[in-house]
Amino acid sequence: MQLASPDPDGLSSFVTFLLSLIQLLASNWKVFLLSSFLILSVTVFTRRAKQSKESSSLLVEGSPPHQKPLNGSDIPPVYHRPYSQISDRSTSKWSSQAQKDLIVKIAQKQDHRVKQPYDAFLVLDVEATCEEGAGFEWPNEIIEWPVCLMRWKDKSDQGKASQLEIVDEFRSFVKPTWRPQLSQFCTDLTGITQAQVDSAPTFQKVLKMFARFLASHGLIDPKSGRPIQRFCWCSDGPFDIRDFVVKQCFISKAPMPLWLKGNVLDVRRVVSVWAVASSNPDTTTKPSARSHIRSLNIPQQLQALGLPGFQGRLHSGIDDTRNIARVMTELARRGVRLEPKTSINPNRRWNWMGKPGEVLEHTLMFQ
Repeated sequence: MQLASPDPDGLSSFVTFLLSLIQLLASNWKVFLLSSFLILSVTVFTRRAKQSKESSSLLVEGSPPHQKPLNGSDIPPVYHRPYSQISDRSTSKWSSQAQKDLIVKIAQKQDHRVKQPYDAFLVLDVEATCEEGAGFEWPNEIIEWPVCLMRWKDKSDQGKASQLEIVDEFRSFVKPTWRPQLSQFCTDLTGITQAQVDSAPTFQKVLKMFARFLASHGLIDPKSGRPIQRFCWCSDGPFDIRDFVVKQCFISKAPMPLWLKGNVLDVRRVVSVWAVASSNPDTTTKPSARSHIRSLNIPQQLQALGLPGFQGRLHSGIDDTRNIARVMTELARRGVRLEPKTSINPNRRWNWMGKPGEVLEHTLMFQ
């Protein structure tokens, strides 16, 4: 069947052409289906060509055609996939710079560091001679001098830090001179034997040995003994320097060195105050110095901070010191500002003190 050619200038010719087309399609349904398929194919091809052209223009503007997938080796371990926006698929449209910017933003959000004024900490927990029932008024002599030197691992240029670690230790037994013989009570309490103190250096010699230790770490000037870095002493309570060191310096007739003077960071007080504040998170005011705060010993401090129990032997000076250092590390991690607030009086006196180095034994309750 022949189709009449449509005449664009005449309406009658167009109508004739249309009727002829309808008649053809009605008589041959296969031709109708083939025509529909061809029209659909042309439409799909045209749309895909348009989308391909748009994608090419985006690549020309700066996006790399092949994006390297963001994997574990590209992200610091502490920030490994913390947000779901980070994708491992190679089809990611982010540029390398965009990935780096995201990591920096995440790091800033997770940075809980606070400004820390001190560069190093000397954690001290001495052991001293003692008599059962004598208390702190007794003229105790130091028999163990253990110190953990701690420094920051992550201190920024702005002084912010949260990661504190032990970098070195110093430990020496000390030979008592006023009462050289240890009581059984003292040995049972501290684990220190008579043989250990008999072969140990005197307190004056230990001070010199420790001064060399400080100088080797760049903390003090080796000649003058003046501090050349910002460090502070830390202890479980104020007793170690306020009581034992001051007494020992008097008994040994040894002036307190410059590197021993100054305030002390009372770790027990810091943890006790923190425990009160954490148990009352809605409190807007800090506990005052006069408020009643339960004093926590070292095992209780560890428990309050959610740390594993005491490691080692209680009342072993070096073990006590290492556990206090664990407490310090956790306080730093929780964003506590570590600074000394307990003042020490090197000229403090007890009623048993006579002339320098003289113990007035008649004033003592225990003989």
